[in-house]
Amino acid sequence: MSHHASSTLTVPDAGDVPRHVAIIMDGNGRWATTRRLPRVAGHSKGVEAVRAIVEACVLRGVEYLTLFAFSSENWRRPPDEVSLLMRLFIVALEREVAQLRANGIRLKIVGDLSAFEPRLQTLIRNAEHRTAQNTKMTLTVCANYGGRWDILQATRAMLEARPDLAADPSRIDETDLAPHLAMRHAPEPDLFIRTGGEQRISNFMLWQLAYSELYFTDAFWPDFGAAELDRAFESYRARERRFGRTSAQVATPAELPGP
Repeated sequence: MSHHASSTLTVPDAGDVPRHVAIIMDGNGRWATTRRLPRVAGHSKGVEAVRAIVEACVLRGVEYLTLFAFSSENWRRPPDEVSLLMRLFIVALEREVAQLRANGIRLKIVGDLSAFEPRLQTLIRNAEHRTAQNTKMTLTVCANYGGRWDILQATRAMLEARPDLAADPSRIDETDLAPHLAMRHAPEPDLFIRTGGEQRISNFMLWQLAYSELYFTDAFWPDFGAAELDRAFESYRARERRFGRTSAQVATPAELPGP
């Protein structure tokens, strides 16, 4: 079965290093406020943290890194902060793509991109195109993304592609929906990390996080470096990923019944 299969159908190999890490990068604004800096300074510092974590993940053998950059809920922030975040996104895209390309990193940007100005949409398409052949790691940036939006848009796309399923809904299963999800290019995350002290998933990858290990840290995103990442990985290694099985089954996989 391909690695795209849902973990509810297959049990992925549990390695020492999570194959797919998903991160909510929270606390940029508060990092700045505690230093009496404008929130904007925190967002700029956050971009530097992204660079460090991308590098650290590549060195540690992570295959997929997914970052929640801008949620569909973030539009509710003050307009000047939103437009600044968009500008920062544009500048980061322009500046970082050559580096990603040189380092063998494929860039994917997923979300409802229709809300972005045309120039940003073009930059996004170009960035994806220029890094499409890279295979060392896939970096996915979720922008104007929401987990519920993803499930809804996938459902609509599935029914458009397969009108026969609408006539007989009982035939729909996970494998019909999965190819239409915005995150279809990646296996499900092994490890989810949220910085900044909040302990919730905030409408991020709801479908895909069903069996992921969750790790929360009080560290603000700009302070989250390689050492913090290693701490998260240590926590991940200490856990037993059971996928609904018993501890005894996990300990003796050879005795598991065949498919």
